[in-house]
Amino acid sequence: MLTAFLVFFPLAAALLLHFAKGGAARALALGASLLELAVAIFAAFTYARSGPGALDVNLSWIPSAGINFHLGIDGLSLCLVLLTAVLVPIILATAFRHDEYENPGAFYALVLFMQTGLLGVFTALDAFVFYFFWEVALIPIYFLAGAWSRADRRIAITFKFFLYTIIGSLFMLAGFVYLYLQTGPAAGSLAAHSSDIQAMYTAGKQLAASQQAWVFWLIFAAFAVKMPIFPFHTWQPDTYTESPAPATMLLSGIMLKMGIYGCLRWLLPVVPLGVSQWQQLVMVLAIIGIIYGAIIAIRQRDMKRLIAYSSLSHVGLMIAGVFSLKAIGLQGAVVQMLAHGVNVVGMFLVADAIERRTGTRDLADLGGLTRRTPLLSVCFLVMLLSTVALPLTGGFVGEFLLLAGVYEFNMWAGAVAGLTIIFSAVYLLRMYQRAMLGPDSAYSDTITDLSGKELFMFAPLIALVFWLGLFPGTFLHLSEPTISSILTAVGR
Repeated sequence: MLTAFLVFFPLAAALLLHFAKGGAARALALGASLLELAVAIFAAFTYARSGPGALDVNLSWIPSAGINFHLGIDGLSLCLVLLTAVLVPIILATAFRHDEYENPGAFYALVLFMQTGLLGVFTALDAFVFYFFWEVALIPIYFLAGAWSRADRRIAITFKFFLYTIIGSLFMLAGFVYLYLQTGPAAGSLAAHSSDIQAMYTAGKQLAASQQAWVFWLIFAAFAVKMPIFPFHTWQPDTYTESPAPATMLLSGIMLKMGIYGCLRWLLPVVPLGVSQWQQLVMVLAIIGIIYGAIIAIRQRDMKRLIAYSSLSHVGLMIAGVFSLKAIGLQGAVVQMLAHGVNVVGMFLVADAIERRTGTRDLADLGGLTRRTPLLSVCFLVMLLSTVALPLTGGFVGEFLLLAGVYEFNMWAGAVAGLTIIFSAVYLLRMYQRAMLGPDSAYSDTITDLSGKELFMFAPLIALVFWLGLFPGTFLHLSEPTISSILTAVGR
C-alpha cells in the first residue's frame, strides 16, 4: 500500500491544516511535504530492489462497472513522482515568504491537495481513476490562481483557464467512455466491461483506423490544453503572469507535465493508428509553438511573462520529441520534463525574489542589481544557463535527445526546432543583462541579497541541474523499459 499512502498522505495533511494556525500551519505543511519526499525516495529504492509489482495496488472500486482503484509505479511514473515530491516543499517555502497572503493555512492546504491530484495522475492505471485525479488536480489550482491573485482581471483569467481545461477534460472523458464500451470483461469480474489500462490498450488497438483517428482527438484535446500546445495555449501567459508565484510554479513545474505524461501513457499506446495519422499535424503545431513562443518571449518586458512564453517554446520541443515516435525523442522528453520542471521553478523563484525586493518585474525599471546580490546573480545564472541548454546541465541533455529524435523524424523539422536554443539564448541573456547588469537603477543600492533560507531553496534545484546534466543515466535507465513498451505498442 506504499503507493496509496504516497498519493493520499498529502490530502490527509491538507485536512489537518484546517485546524492549524500561523507557525503551526507552516511547520505542518513543510513537514508533511518533506515526509512525502522521504516516502517517494523510499518508493524509488523499493522499485529498484523489487520492481514495479511491489508498488502496485488494485482494489475493487465499482465492481458492477468493472472499475478498480488501480495505482502503480513504473520507471516513467517514478520520475514524475520524484519531481513532484522534490518541488512541492520548495513551492511551499516560496509561499512562506509572502506574509501578505490571507488565510495562509488554506493556501498551504490547497498546495498539498493538488499534490494528491498530481500524484494520482502519475500513478493511475485505470482510465476513470486517471480522469478522477485529473479533475482533482484542477480544483485547488483554480482557487490558488484566482483567490490569492492580486490582478484586476484575476476572475476572467482564471475562468478562462478553468473553461479551457474542463472542456478538454470532457472530451477526454468521452473518448474514455467510448473505449470502455469496446472492452470485454476483466478476468474474474462479472462486469461487462473493464476500464483497466491494459483493457483500454487492447480495445483501442482493435478499433479501425478511422475510429482511432477521432478518438485520438478526443483524448488529445485534454492533453493539448494542459501542456499547452499551440493554438490551445492562449490561457497560459495571463495565468502564469497573474497567479501568485507558488501557483505559477505548480502550473509550470509540475501540472503541464500531466499533458506530456498523458500522451505517453494514455494516447500513444491506446490509438497507435490515430497517432500515425495525425503525427505530422501535431509535429507542425509543436514546431510553430517553439518558434512563436520564443519570438514573443523576446519582446516581453515582464519577467514572469517572458518565462511563461519561454515555457511554451520549450514545451513545444517536448511535444515534438514525443510525436517523433523515436526512442531517443521519448527518452529526451522524460529527461526534459524533469529538467524543465527544475529550471522553470528556479526561474520563477528568481523573478519572485526580485519582485519582493523591488516591487516590480519590469525589465525597464531594473538594472545593476548584481553589484549587491552576488548569490542571487549566481543562482539566476545557473538556472538561466540550464534553460539555455548549456552542456553539463540538465537542459542540455534533454534538448539534445529531443532534437536528435526530431531530426530522425525529419531533418528539416529538426533544423527548425533547433532554433529554440538560439532564441532562448537571446531572450534569457537579454533578461539577465537588463535585470542584473547594465546601468544602475533605483534599486541598485538598496536591494538585498538572498537570505540563508532562500539559498536553501535554490540549493536542491542547482544540485538537480548538475545531476541531470552529469548523470542523466539515473533517469534514462528508469524510464527505458516503459519507453520501449510504448514504442512496441505503437509499432515502432
